[in-house]
Amino acid sequence: MSFRIQPAAPARPNRCQLFGPGSRPAIFDKMAKSDADVINLDLEDSVAPSDKTSARANIIEAIGDVDWGNKTLSVRINGLDTPYWHRDVVDLLERASDRLDQIMIPKVGCAADLYAVDALVTAVEAAKGRSRRIAFEVIIESAAGLAHVEDIAAASPRLEAMSLGAADFAASMGMQTTGIGGTQENYYMIHDGQKHWSDPWHWAQAAIVAACRTHGVLPVDGPFGDFSDDEGYRAQALRSATLGMVGKWAIHPKQVALANEVFTPTETAVAEAREILAAMEEAKAKGEGATVYKGRLVDIASIKQAEVIVRQSEMIAGR
Repeated sequence: MSFRIQPAAPARPNRCQLFGPGSRPAIFDKMAKSDADVINLDLEDSVAPSDKTSARANIIEAIGDVDWGNKTLSVRINGLDTPYWHRDVVDLLERASDRLDQIMIPKVGCAADLYAVDALVTAVEAAKGRSRRIAFEVIIESAAGLAHVEDIAAASPRLEAMSLGAADFAASMGMQTTGIGGTQENYYMIHDGQKHWSDPWHWAQAAIVAACRTHGVLPVDGPFGDFSDDEGYRAQALRSATLGMVGKWAIHPKQVALANEVFTPTETAVAEAREILAAMEEAKAKGEGATVYKGRLVDIASIKQAEVIVRQSEMIAGR
């Protein structure tokens, strides 16, 4: 372990982030009653330019009027390359209640993007005397964003989560794809005459996870566009969880259960993790640094892996 210990990410459930456009206030109550850990009310891509102002007003009203329970409540503002984002920030912090937990900043390309939003948020919070400090989450959606991902992860103490936005990222990279997440038809290898599809997002996800874990930020997988493909969504989520991501977006209510299923440790996994911890305690009592569990070697690194599973299970149970 390096002398500089990597900080822990925020200790909160983040298995599923359910998105809904601010232009459809009729669905806000249903979103609040869902099993998603995080609610993202959207002012960006899902809202037409002509509806930006009314969508912002809808969200500001709903933040204080809807019972969001113990969910993390987030609003995705418009990108910094638009004429809308500054008004999104100012109106949210001047007019919305303190129930708002965080702001999602899309299409972040460099650390300076977070600096700009942080400066504006800090000024409005001070001017209004807001009692709760707003957190940030960001979306990596461009070649520049991925090239600067570690600088972005370290850019603001407000930053708590980071997601990959596959569609805009693919466009920025010039990738010949039209799907949002998942495997792609032409991204395959041939072995023994058979096609084997690889994951074109793997390297980008791994880079995001590494940057997030280095700086104490939650890495989250983004959207899966085909909400009729449950197995495709589950497969993408399982790959993301294996890489170290803590959750995934839901762009349709039916995806919430799928995300929660994948990112909730199974009873079997938790039981095995507890058994590994117990076996290592016995080994330490004997002055041993390793032991054998079910025919395989376990050591201090195994303790850290098992503790991750147990902590996650306890956090979800406490929700």
